[in-house]
Amino acid sequence: MNRFSQLNSLLMFLLLCLCSTSSMAALDNEFDHATTGFDLTGMHRSVSCETCHQSGVFKGTPKQCMGCHLQGRIASSSIPSNHIATNNDCESCHTVTQWSRVRIVDHSAVMGSCISCHNRSSAEGVPSNHPAMTADCSSCHRTSTWTSVQFGHSDAQPGQCATCHNGIFSESKTATHIPTTETCDTCHSTRSWTPASFSHDGVAPGQCATCHNGTTATGKNSSHIQTIASCDTCHTTTSWMTSGFNHDGVVPGTCATCHNGTTATGKSASHIQTTESCDACHSTTSWITAGFNHDSVVPGTCATCHNGSTSTGKPSGHLVTSASCDDCHTTSAWTPASFTHSSPNYVDHGRTISCSSCHRSTPESAANAWSNATYAPDCAGCHANDYEPGEHRNASVSSLRDCAGSCHKSTPEHRATKRSW
Repeated sequence: MNRFSQLNSLLMFLLLCLCSTSSMAALDNEFDHATTGFDLTGMHRSVSCETCHQSGVFKGTPKQCMGCHLQGRIASSSIPSNHIATNNDCESCHTVTQWSRVRIVDHSAVMGSCISCHNRSSAEGVPSNHPAMTADCSSCHRTSTWTSVQFGHSDAQPGQCATCHNGIFSESKTATHIPTTETCDTCHSTRSWTPASFSHDGVAPGQCATCHNGTTATGKNSSHIQTIASCDTCHTTTSWMTSGFNHDGVVPGTCATCHNGTTATGKSASHIQTTESCDACHSTTSWITAGFNHDSVVPGTCATCHNGSTSTGKPSGHLVTSASCDDCHTTSAWTPASFTHSSPNYVDHGRTISCSSCHRSTPESAANAWSNATYAPDCAGCHANDYEPGEHRNASVSSLRDCAGSCHKSTPEHRATKRSW
């Protein structure tokens, strides 16, 4: 301290000794305390000098809160006996504007367990309706958010859920809960309270609707098939949505009572127009694979259904013909097709040959089966291109146009020579 400051401090001391209390108060307002390195702010501005500078001693007056706010120095605002045990400075929690109003406590420097402060005296403690436990507060609560609780159920005893889950301490059964005396953990788990998993093992057959009534648990929807049968007649506990219906008791011809497109699958928009009952073609074992009895179909009317839309029709490469499907195909075996040639010009070759062997136009046509129509209806009408003059002593095709009548037979055993044909 320089000499001027020493003289200034001495002068202040003398003034304090000689002046009255009122004079001291006046001096408080005139002296710039910031020059001492400790600016008076907040409530410090309204206290008299001797509150801190006791017995007129200026030198060594504490500048830290704890230096003054100790028991005996400033009794009116000292640390109470029940103060939280902490090594924090006062200003960590208190302010100079209002000492009794405390900021959020920095728990990192708090000493002792939670309950040492949260005891309803020093700080908010366990409420009267708190679940009974010996675990420390920090097991569930956090200093960042006290009311958002995270509870570890690892120490919870099986079957004791209702001790806490009673509607007071924690969430419990709702008003719409299934009536049961089972403990919570029979269906619920601590990892996921909802959805619950229920074991149907002890449920008596035919009693499904006791719970599955649309209120307690899922029941029949508005579009359900009208039935008085019990749920487990069709549904199972392993797969509720995948139901299986036993058609044994269904009267033949009454399929459309359910299979009407609303209650159950019905005719599609592209279905064959018919007044027959579903079971005329379909079966309960395989709905999609339908079998149609063609016995009552009028011959020559196949294309009424076999038109490519209602049912399979002619493919794009089919032989061009106006004949009816049943001229070649049968209802027992659609493929292969078999055609009986009624024309007197058709020669039975004694072996199976393909249609395209004769019907060579594109697309194949029944109207023109001759590759060399000039020689029709003789063999040369098809075999003129197979004729080799040298093999026939240079005779013309026209003179030998009837191959079979001249030399060749249709069977291999009757060849004209031992050569190729």
